[in-house]
Amino acid sequence: MMKAKLRLLPLWLKLAAALLVLLTAVPSRAQTAPTDNFPPDTAAPAKSSPGQAAPTQAAPAKAPAEAAPAPADRAVAYYHLALANTYEEEAAELGRPELVTRAIEEYKLALNADPGSPQLNNGLADLYFRTGHSHDAEVTARALLKNSPNDMDAHKLLGRIYLRLLGDGQNAVSSASPSGNVLDQAIAEFEKIVALQPKSVEDRMVLGQLYTVKHQPQKAEDEFKTAQAIEPESEEVVLNLARLYAESNDIEHAAKVIEDVPVTGRTSKMEFALGAAYDQLKRPQDAIAAYRRAAGMDPGDTQTLDALAQALLNDNQLDEALKQFKELADADPENVEALVHIGEIQRRQGKYDEALATIRKARKQDPTSLEAGFNEGLTLDQMGRYDEAAQAYEKMVDQTSHANGAYTAEEKNSRSFFLERLAAVYAGQNKIDQAVAAYQKMIDMGGESALRGFEGQVETYGEAKMFDRAVEVSRKAVEASGKAIEANPKDPDLKAKDLELKLMFAGALVEQGKTEDGLALAKGLLDNSDKDRLVWLRLGQFYTQMHRWKDADEAYAKAGPLTTKKEDRTYLLFLKGALAERQKHYEPAEQFFRQALDLDPSSAMTLNYLGYMLADKGIRLPEALKLIRKAVDLEPMNGAYLDSLGWVYFKLGQYEQAEENLRQAAERDRTDPTVHDHLGDLYEKTGRIRLAAAQWELSLSEYAKSAAADVEPGDVAKVQKKLESARVKLAKQESAAGQPKPE
Repeated sequence: MMKAKLRLLPLWLKLAAALLVLLTAVPSRAQTAPTDNFPPDTAAPAKSSPGQAAPTQAAPAKAPAEAAPAPADRAVAYYHLALANTYEEEAAELGRPELVTRAIEEYKLALNADPGSPQLNNGLADLYFRTGHSHDAEVTARALLKNSPNDMDAHKLLGRIYLRLLGDGQNAVSSASPSGNVLDQAIAEFEKIVALQPKSVEDRMVLGQLYTVKHQPQKAEDEFKTAQAIEPESEEVVLNLARLYAESNDIEHAAKVIEDVPVTGRTSKMEFALGAAYDQLKRPQDAIAAYRRAAGMDPGDTQTLDALAQALLNDNQLDEALKQFKELADADPENVEALVHIGEIQRRQGKYDEALATIRKARKQDPTSLEAGFNEGLTLDQMGRYDEAAQAYEKMVDQTSHANGAYTAEEKNSRSFFLERLAAVYAGQNKIDQAVAAYQKMIDMGGESALRGFEGQVETYGEAKMFDRAVEVSRKAVEASGKAIEANPKDPDLKAKDLELKLMFAGALVEQGKTEDGLALAKGLLDNSDKDRLVWLRLGQFYTQMHRWKDADEAYAKAGPLTTKKEDRTYLLFLKGALAERQKHYEPAEQFFRQALDLDPSSAMTLNYLGYMLADKGIRLPEALKLIRKAVDLEPMNGAYLDSLGWVYFKLGQYEQAEENLRQAAERDRTDPTVHDHLGDLYEKTGRIRLAAAQWELSLSEYAKSAAADVEPGDVAKVQKKLESARVKLAKQESAAGQPKPE
């Protein structure tokens, strides 16, 4: 702007002002250049300097019919502009804000001398803006645009004003231009700017970002693509376009935007963003490569090194990940997050004592670290030190509690997470009342936490074979959901939660033995909408439990056309595999499971089911072991997966490993009759008949408590036969020895 240029010549401006004072009596034609305000052959009338009287002039012979507009006197304008610049500089240098007012006054005097000057109007507006007088700046700029609608500086200044207001969290209607809110006004200004200056990448980027805030993704994409056409490898353009797609949950498109830039043209920020996209796409090896390239360009960037270490951890490259995290911890001994990850890796490597020591070191450095607290509880849980694990989680629950019961969404998520872990430990110890109480605290928080709390209570009662209580809680959950919808009938999230709760209620009825009531409730939820997918899936599961194979297959077939998301297709394939396996159609089952793993190689439930199916049939045992080990690595405290791992070791004849995992499974899943059956087989195989008989008795006891739909009559008969055989052997041993044989 003009003001910026004038600052480079302050001495010249002051000399010009001094000359003006000396030459006030000289006719102004010699000092004043022509302007658009009066004809070039007309001399501008002389002006007085401030503080001096204006010279007298002879009256004209004839007065004009209309008064001519006051001619511009640029010399006077320059004089006052010079003073304005001087005052502004001194205000900044001396810290005297009152001089800003003097500068503004001088600008106004300059404009009195040359009112049509766009440079002076823009200069005053800019001064207003820089000194916090945004309203005055806006008024001045808009006044200029009335006469000069295409003045670029004025439009840019207005754009800056509205961006600042948006940055300050303001989006109300502007008092100077009440035609729209601040966001709309900012968009209007930058639309004008890019129309006047179409090759400006920077302005198109700003406009695209404004469209993003306005939730107009197509317009934002158009601006970003236009900017990209001008500068194809611009870091800002590429990253903003990728971010736009990521915010629309189109991660593959976000990654492609960066992939289209040649590797040699990418910056470290581009590679980092690409790595993050690969992380979301579950392509850990590609993420690792991208992060390595980013780290090579910016070796000291800890954010990149941390992301690289995390990607290595996600890819199960534990040794490499450990090396990276140790380097981060060595570089910054106060890096608690790095210590937590080191402890996590040590735990996953089975080095539990080292892991616990590392985590506790992290907790000592930062007692408020939620991640450290979680990992301490998890490590103790995995070590089988359940009481200590519960105490660790209880501390975290207390740490995340508020006396007034008011929580932000993030606080609710954290608190719910620890309550769920605490409830799971209690449930694993068969402390049903304490588990239910922990879930109740989630219900009390409302929202998504309440839904998960209700589900947790129902699952806890179901696992404990307390089906009546499960139905009772389910009914309460549905009633509470109905009241919430009455209060907010247009809330789509509430309606989605209500559907889940009603399906949970239907499942509880099926478990209770009221199968027709459960089916009727579920079928009544069908309404020919997209939500029918979830209903058909649950109906398919109910039919599978009831051995109504054809109905289950038809239900899954109806869910198929409604299943479009990758994770949903994975789950549907898993359910189809489970249905085929229950019918002993093993080849189709394996095909379904492998298709599911093609979509999601890290699906723990699919890995476990396929591995267990192979192990139970006694075929391809090394492959079964590999599949189940991966599932256990993903969910190391899942009792069902530990049982599968113990069972495949049993089939392989590795009885020591089998016993270790089967005993852990029995500790974590005390109500599963299959786990007790497997442990009984292990004890029998290793000659401990009395222990085997005790486990088979527990198995039969749990079968007796189970829902009829969950019990295979043939399985009960097999366990009964094994128990009777064991009792016969024990009787013979006691008869021969005259006393029970110790084990």
